Amino acid sequence: MKLASFIIGSSGKSTIGVVLEDGGYLDLHGATNGGLPASMIAFLSLGDDAMHKARSLVAGAALGRSNVIHPDDVVLQAPVPRPGKIMHTSCNFPAHLSELTTWKEPEWQSHNWGQFHFEHPTGFLEAPSSVVPTNAAVRVPHFTRQLDYEIEIGIIIGKTAFRVSPEDALGYVAGLTIFNDLSARDIQAREHSNKVILLGKSFDGSCPLGPYLVTLDEVGDVNNLGMVLTLNGEERQRSSSANMHYKIAEMVSWWSNTTLEPGDVITSGSPPGVIAGRKDAVYLKSGDRIDCRVDRLGALTTFIAD
Repeated sequence: MKLASFIIGSSGKSTIGVVLEDGGYLDLHGATNGGLPASMIAFLSLGDDAMHKARSLVAGAALGRSNVIHPDDVVLQAPVPRPGKIMHTSCNFPAHLSELTTWKEPEWQSHNWGQFHFEHPTGFLEAPSSVVPTNAAVRVPHFTRQLDYEIEIGIIIGKTAFRVSPEDALGYVAGLTIFNDLSARDIQAREHSNKVILLGKSFDGSCPLGPYLVTLDEVGDVNNLGMVLTLNGEERQRSSSANMHYKIAEMVSWWSNTTLEPGDVITSGSPPGVIAGRKDAVYLKSGDRIDCRVDRLGALTTFIAD
């Protein structure tokens, strides 16, 4: 299934639903007279029963269209508009780590990228308030002159997970989505020189997420998903989840050393091809359009504004 959080434009009601094959959206809250919640986190917290109920409703959707919303009346939100936490995995594509070692600014070099270890995943938390949906217009923060992109896969947790094994980890995943890790590189570099990171990755709008939560049965092989990012139609990043150092199950297992809760998001890290790695680096500016596409997950579009 493809699950979505959205606002029904004609009523202003916020709800969740299933994206149907004909493009319509089945309002799960409305179709069950409130039996299923109108928020994604509450829905995921109900576990397998809620998923089974949603699937049964989809099977019968053709029999009653009263709760099927036309796409023109849907305003998509991020699949989880306000995750409890976003756990970002750093340097998970070796080719991106190699790209980082070429960055010349002293703040970057002070981080000793060549000594980056792979004893276990490493990363940082990003602010839940930074999440925006597909088609959002993200303003260039006043404090940066180096706004950059990064295509990533977002792993959405479906069940409370604590110290789960890699073998069991996918059983705790509700589904996958697309994540664009917008980054203020100049701020990030200065933070890195102090061995911390916060504002460079957690400003308002820095975490575009969407368009949908795609359940694993529809995704198929999570370790073979093509990833492509274009800027104004020009391809900038192309890779596959096959190239990740830590696979999705390994990341979920490691990060579950902190209790993971339904709706939490783990990010995959980015492949190479970011602006900061280009010799002719021209950073994001008002009017730019970024399209992130991942096999079977759809497309996440972000517009850059003043």
